[in-house]
Amino acid sequence: MASQSPFSFLNGLVERAAQAVQPPGWFVHETQQRIVLFLNHVLMQEREAMERLVRQKGRVARVQWRNFDMALVITPAGLLNLAAEGAQPDLQLEIMDSNPLALAQLALRGDKPSLRIEGDVQLAADINWLVDNVEWDVEEDLARIVGDVPAHTIASMGRTVAGAVRQFVGGRKSASDTDRLQP
Repeated sequence: MASQSPFSFLNGLVERAAQAVQPPGWFVHETQQRIVLFLNHVLMQEREAMERLVRQKGRVARVQWRNFDMALVITPAGLLNLAAEGAQPDLQLEIMDSNPLALAQLALRGDKPSLRIEGDVQLAADINWLVDNVEWDVEEDLARIVGDVPAHTIASMGRTVAGAVRQFVGGRKSASDTDRLQP
């Protein structure tokens, strides 16, 4: 017997809310600027990542999910910036999973969402390398604010919680799969 998640009603609710709520343009732009700042902060911690991007300077990659999209241009410094309005992308990445909760579950399990990729193969390979190899060192950033020992303690607790959530999400998936397979 297939069991239904007690939170399944959230799937439809989130879907309807995402369709009904369209944020104003200024909010989208400011959010995109913050995302670019964060991505550049992470990239600056990894010299090899910046070196890979320098070879792709001037190239534009557009990421799209549902009706949200963001075009990024690679700067000569090997960082990212928002591309000019109407810039022709060299690479188009479209996230095919439309359900935000399903995407969150994929992220918690450490899986990548399904993508439709069109455009420059080398740029796609470099971006894939970045996704696979560049990680945000949260503990290092936290240590700058609160010191090394508290940062290590907070990061350890965060890893424990993240591991428990991953185990819960992974366990729920396998249990529901097992339920579907039984007569």
